[in-house]
Amino acid sequence: MRILKTALWLFFAIVVGCLIYGIILVRGGFSTKDQPSALETAIARGVRSISIPSDAKEQKNPYPATPKNLEDGMEHFADHCATCHGNDGSGHTLIGLNLYPKPPDMRLAETQNLTDGELFYIINNGVRLTGMPGWASSHKPEETWGLVDFIRHLPQMTDQEKKNMEKFNPKSFDGDNDDKAEPK
Repeated sequence: MRILKTALWLFFAIVVGCLIYGIILVRGGFSTKDQPSALETAIARGVRSISIPSDAKEQKNPYPATPKNLEDGMEHFADHCATCHGNDGSGHTLIGLNLYPKPPDMRLAETQNLTDGELFYIINNGVRLTGMPGWASSHKPEETWGLVDFIRHLPQMTDQEKKNMEKFNPKSFDGDNDDKAEPK
């Protein structure tokens, strides 16, 4: 009986805590300018992790990071991904900075520590409740694996490589590279 009472009080405390957190969240507004809280980030990463099937997580990239594969991945990234993620993978673009949650800095451990299979799965299937779409219907597997190779290369990327990518960035209506916009 005492265990049941303790469990009920614990459940009540959790419900009240969630209610208070929800009220604070709603009262603060739903601006995309905000950063997700640490709790929201931890929950989102946890849910993303458990939503990726274990066999997908264990997949290994069948395409080695040869200079040709990296170049192909770099061109594909510049054309398809840099609009939100930036040529350097930082997410510091006009679109990226206005998404909620912001695109991750793919040079950092939170992305680099994902398995090749997790990266492949995320690119193919997207991430719900974010701006990340799934690309499986429009990308061949070898293109996606090339992106995985390039994402692994981002922390070592040179300024010259970033400069070379600009010619592959999509052009906006006024002819400027979308990726060049810096926040004010």
